[in-house]
Amino acid sequence: MPMYDANDMVELKNRKKRKKRLMRLTAILIVSAGAAGAYFTSDMWLPKLRGLGRQYTTIVNDGKLAEGNFPIEINGGAQYQVSCTDDTVIVLSDAYIYFYNEDGGQLAKRQHAYTNAVMRSENGRALIYESGGYDLSVEDRTGLLYKKNEERLILFARLSADGYVAAVTDSEDYECEITVYDRSGAVVYQRMCMERVNDISFTKDSKGCVISYISAENGSLVTSVQEVVFTESDDKWTSRGLETLGLNVYGFDSGAFLLGIDACGYVDGSGNISSFYRYTGELAGGASSGGKSAVIINSDDRRKYVMAMFDGAGEPYIINFDTPLTDVKVSGGLAYVMTQDSVLAYDFSGALRSTAQINDSYIGFERSDNYVFLESFSKIDRINYES
Repeated sequence: MPMYDANDMVELKNRKKRKKRLMRLTAILIVSAGAAGAYFTSDMWLPKLRGLGRQYTTIVNDGKLAEGNFPIEINGGAQYQVSCTDDTVIVLSDAYIYFYNEDGGQLAKRQHAYTNAVMRSENGRALIYESGGYDLSVEDRTGLLYKKNEERLILFARLSADGYVAAVTDSEDYECEITVYDRSGAVVYQRMCMERVNDISFTKDSKGCVISYISAENGSLVTSVQEVVFTESDDKWTSRGLETLGLNVYGFDSGAFLLGIDACGYVDGSGNISSFYRYTGELAGGASSGGKSAVIINSDDRRKYVMAMFDGAGEPYIINFDTPLTDVKVSGGLAYVMTQDSVLAYDFSGALRSTAQINDSYIGFERSDNYVFLESFSKIDRINYES
């Protein structure tokens, strides 16, 4: 065993102290260098940490109303319907159908003879049908494309992005019947239904459709969803009933979203119910596109006003508001919501992407690539809207 004198012991202690100080200083330098590196490279890693591909700054649009051809004055008051499609604004009043460009210039005006007309539009085409009547027509700015006179009363009809039409009529021997027409008006599919059909959504390239049916189970109304392919005799899949009265169904690549009167839910590509959400208030509106969906719910008694956003199946992202919500749209991967004094755009992670102040006279809106068209009871205004 080595022997140490007093001087050796002092030197040994001093060496240990110097070693500890050196280790501590090295650790501080490493941490400082790491912090400095993180700071100067934050533009690279911070957006990924937040779950975003890039950082967004909320865009504040000025909300200034367009002049020139705006506002578009509507004869027929609150009975009009409006849709924006393919850089065209289509307006259906009680007596006329109008086609405008996005600057408000009138492209066409034609009279129609429907007394209870309903309009659907896609890619510059408009489908008009008589709800509870026998006639439907498809037209664009150039004129009438074709017209059909159904043998049975029309319950509703839908138009696809490819120009296909699905007409649902009543039936003598069945609950209802579905007839699908191609772009030229030729019949490509027919179906006799044992249950009441309440909505139809075309699948990609109009090769098939998603159908929602209303039925009763254990004394309650439920809505089931089914996908069919027009060239196949067997159904692709059918879901069990979702416990709500369905209003609209939206098909997408891997299933469907069902908007109900008091709940909503997703059905996957095998027909399984993959999520279900019940509202805690009154439904004020809903929309879905490409599997992304948004629902607005007002509860005046509780003074609670929320938008539930679904990025596919799963739990929704909830955004709370101070005032009642008026309308909602889903477009370009964003959810647009109208409150009493603004139009707001959110992405589906809940980030506020853009805003615009408006007055409280508007009852709805339509979104195009560059603009928001604001609907009041007798006119349509336009504002620039960047998001």
